[in-house]
Amino acid sequence: MGTTQQEGIPGPGLRTGSFGPAEGGTGQPGAGRVVLVESYGDPVEAAPLLPGEEELVARAVPSRRAEFATARACARAALARLGVAPAAILSGARGEPLWPAGIVGAMTHCAGYRAAAVARASGVVSLGMDAEPHLPMPGDGELRLVTVDEERRHLPELAARNPDVCWDRLLFSAKESVYKAWYPITGRWLGFDEAVITPDPDTGTFTARLLVPGPVVAGERLTGFEGTWAIQNGLIRTTVAVHH
Repeated sequence: MGTTQQEGIPGPGLRTGSFGPAEGGTGQPGAGRVVLVESYGDPVEAAPLLPGEEELVARAVPSRRAEFATARACARAALARLGVAPAAILSGARGEPLWPAGIVGAMTHCAGYRAAAVARASGVVSLGMDAEPHLPMPGDGELRLVTVDEERRHLPELAARNPDVCWDRLLFSAKESVYKAWYPITGRWLGFDEAVITPDPDTGTFTARLLVPGPVVAGERLTGFEGTWAIQNGLIRTTVAVHH
């Protein structure tokens, strides 16, 4: 994480990675390990959907159906790394993925990229992940919708330290990841103006300071989240993992 690499963009196909604490003694991912599976685009032959999933995209255009299917193929491949049998991944009230019992996870997709990350709930409370094109936000109006004054004031300093990063887009992606980690714990909306993102240009990490009361996790109230960012193959990817 935290790298800014420009490489040839890989073709479609599932690729497995991980982040978090080291593997357990059995060689399987440890309790706090997060398994990541990603694909740059969709395969020519669409990944099969399981019962219940088809209905979620029955009226969707082909491109939406394809990204939906590939993201769930990524999720099932990641679950397999945890020893979890293939299962339908349906959607909740706000479109959040509903994971098998004992599993937490997140999915993301943008133009040319789909990914899923999963972990065992015994080691990880919640996950958030987002991917975006590494491009500036379309305009000042949209930037103001997704940031607060404090974040915008820091943009010139961030740009001076590393002008190769689209920091405005990174702020947006980080907030998306924070929300995806927040919602499964709280069941509540978190607005763009209810957290302040502070990226570290040197370490590829960021903090999110909550401006509203956070949930209680393991007996302590969360006041914020910590995450990571990386830029590779024309994409920004941010992740958040809340550990026990």
